[in-house]
Amino acid sequence: MPLTDLAERARVALYRQLADTGTAPDSEAMVERLHVSPDSLDAAMDELIKDRHIVVRDGRLVLAHPFATRSFGFSVMGPSTLWWGGCCWDALAIPHLVDDAPEVLIATTCPACATPHAWTVTRHDPPAGDQVAHFLTPAERIWNDVVHSCENQKIFCSEKCVNAWLQQTGNERGCVMSLTTLWHLAAHWYEGRLNTPYE
Repeated sequence: MPLTDLAERARVALYRQLADTGTAPDSEAMVERLHVSPDSLDAAMDELIKDRHIVVRDGRLVLAHPFATRSFGFSVMGPSTLWWGGCCWDALAIPHLVDDAPEVLIATTCPACATPHAWTVTRHDPPAGDQVAHFLTPAERIWNDVVHSCENQKIFCSEKCVNAWLQQTGNERGCVMSLTTLWHLAAHWYEGRLNTPYE
């Protein structure tokens, strides 16, 4: 079902500021920008939450995929903006989505051994590296607790590190993929999200 006009305008304003600055506007700025009452904005934000355009925890916006407002373990540095990626998938999606950042530097650490990793990621080719991504939560259950799911979409040095982390944490193995597969998954997933209307 399409969003109401106000919810769509709120979505676009929120996403475009995140794309431009890496930070989300506060409620006062959104009220002023959209020329609406605080109650009307609250209703629009509730609509965005219900339709899974944004994720709020304890009254605070934490995710507007692929952007996050706090660290989920992935920094994404563009030519003039620093973002938090909501997970490894989201981090690799940002250069495909933001026109002014066709090349970014993504950094993280291996959850098993804390080895730092960084890649230059572009729209043209997958990043080089033998590291692997591990998605703990099966796709059909991601939205049962999307914050937990995103917190557990990580990049490891190798499958050996995935197995060590699983043993350390007592978690069951999820989906493991190469950086190339992850890049292809991320490339078009959020296409059109900065435009309006978006479906």
